[in-house]
Order: sequence, then C-alpha cells, then structure tokens
Amino acid sequence: MRILLVAATVFEIRPFLTKLIPSGEGTGQVSHYKFKTTSVDVLITGIGMMQTAFHLGRQLAGTKYDVAINAGIAGSFTDQLAIGEVVHVTEECMPEMGAEDGAEFRSLFDLGLIDPDSTPYEKGRLINRFHIKSERLARIRTVKGATANTIHANSESIQKIISGYNPETESMEGAAFLYSCLSDQLPCAQIRSISNYVAERDKTRWNLELAFKNLNKVLWEIINEKY
Repeated sequence: MRILLVAATVFEIRPFLTKLIPSGEGTGQVSHYKFKTTSVDVLITGIGMMQTAFHLGRQLAGTKYDVAINAGIAGSFTDQLAIGEVVHVTEECMPEMGAEDGAEFRSLFDLGLIDPDSTPYEKGRLINRFHIKSERLARIRTVKGATANTIHANSESIQKIISGYNPETESMEGAAFLYSCLSDQLPCAQIRSISNYVAERDKTRWNLELAFKNLNKVLWEIINEKY
C-alpha cells in the first residue's frame, strides 16, 4: 500500500509525521515515511492552487499511489461548523474562475469556455466519486468547499460566494487536489479542520492550535484504522 499525503505547509501535519518512521531521503517537496507495512509519501506543496497543481501533477505523473489524502485547515462560511471541527470536503467549486461583466460575475462555464460536464467536472463542480473507504472517515461531516486565491474578509464578496455557490468551507488548495485525483481516478479524501469563520478579518477569533490538534488526531485515526 502506498499513500500520498498532501499538505500546503508542514506545520499543519507535523504532529502526525512524528508518529511515522522516516524512510530514505526526500527529494524537493517530497519526504518518505513508513507506517507498519504502508509507504507514506508526504508532499508539501506550498500555499495556493498554482503550487498545489504543479507539484501534485508532477508527483502523480511519476509515482503510482493507492490513495491520496489532502490535510489542512479551512475557514467556514457557516456557524453550523464549530471551530476545530474536522470535516471531509467532498465537493469543490472555484468562485473566482471567470470574468467580470460590468457589475456581474460570470464563470468560465457561464461563458461557454469550459463544458461544465467535461471530465472531471459535473455541472461545473468537482465531486469526489472516488472515496477512500474508511469507517472513521465516514463519521466525519461531509461539506462543500470553495477554493480561492484570496482569503475572503469582505462582507460583500463573501455574500456573493455564498449566494452563487453555497459552500461551507474555504481553502486555497482543495480544488487543485480534487481535480488532480479525479482526473487520475485516484481514491482520495480532503480533510480540513476549521480554524476560523469566513468574515471580516480578526485573527483573535482564529484558533489555529485547536485546528492543528484536531486535524492531526483525526488523520492519525484514519491511517491507523485503515492501514
């Protein structure tokens, strides 16, 4: 069994990595570990869709994996998710991918530049049809995510995203991860821990420590249960 674990930064998954046994020298963004009889390659992409798409595409082109897991933090558009709650993002959209038309925003799908049902899209969305089978993962709340190049903190832009796409979480890498895995038909899961609410920027209301703690706890439970 060979797992690819993808994270934007090593800080998000460092507690989990301390439980693994290093295995050989890493190359570039990739480091290698062992857990029981399972090989775990850890890819640290850097923050954002562009970095994630490049490094993940290169890694998947050169190595065959059984499953891929994206682990990180996220903001929540809804107070129905608690700070520190770990969620399974099974659907993604990209609310910034398009063009302004006066005061209106039109997606590339609206403009007819991309077929909304061209693989791996379904009606303009990325939906995970290649789930990892895991009892622990199945107990996590599933949510819809939005991936953006901007961490939104303006009430008007936040409302536009909610009205247009109705996502529950926001990240800067999720869609790139899901697009890559769906294109390769690679079983995958995107696990996110809520660090803040998507609102006017106030770092005093963020709780990174709790988000990191819970993310690593659930990540360990999934790996330990299944592999």
